[in-house]
Amino acid sequence: MELTNADLDAIVLTLRLATVVTILLLLIGTPIAWWLARTRSRLKGAIGAIVALPLVLPPTVLGFYLLVALGPHGPIGHITQALGLGVLPFTFAGLVVASVFYSMPFVVQPLQNAFEAIGERPLEVAATLRAAPLDRFFSVVLPLAKPGFISATILGFAHTVGEFGVVLMIGGNIPNQTRVVSVQIYDHVEALEYASAHWLAGGMLLFSFLVLVALYTFNQSARIRRS
Repeated sequence: MELTNADLDAIVLTLRLATVVTILLLLIGTPIAWWLARTRSRLKGAIGAIVALPLVLPPTVLGFYLLVALGPHGPIGHITQALGLGVLPFTFAGLVVASVFYSMPFVVQPLQNAFEAIGERPLEVAATLRAAPLDRFFSVVLPLAKPGFISATILGFAHTVGEFGVVLMIGGNIPNQTRVVSVQIYDHVEALEYASAHWLAGGMLLFSFLVLVALYTFNQSARIRRS
């Protein structure tokens, strides 16, 4: 038994989705994590809870409300239609938006922990050398937070690859557009094509195992270097 063209298309689409989402999450999640790590605002708890909500919220619930918000009668749907973009559900762009929301805590929380671990001292030293805030962030914070960025990238990418409930609610099951690997496995099982499902599911299992091994190995090496 070999992978079919539909299986390969689903794999390519999944990798494309995970790559786009991971890049967007790093761009969006970095300022959010920095704010959460530095702020003393009373809103910190509420914002942190919103970011972490996908960790406890059933994917179908999040997918449903995103479907409503992004749909033709939803607030975001009105905006996208006014901009001439149409509606996002059942498109690749819709998958990207949903995946960004669903994988957000897997990027923000490692970054927030990395920023908090830096402490105030390195930034104070940089300030005494007349480094501007932006310069301090890029020349001091980013190098020191490198392990956090690597962990966030790995977790964000891997979590996006393994999504099912949210992407099915938002994207449906359209070949070459929204049918990712997890949905393809579901299709094989529903059609009683267990051999095909084994190929894809086994690949996902191996991928998840290798991701965790890489993450734990990297974290252990980082701890050894710091000690």
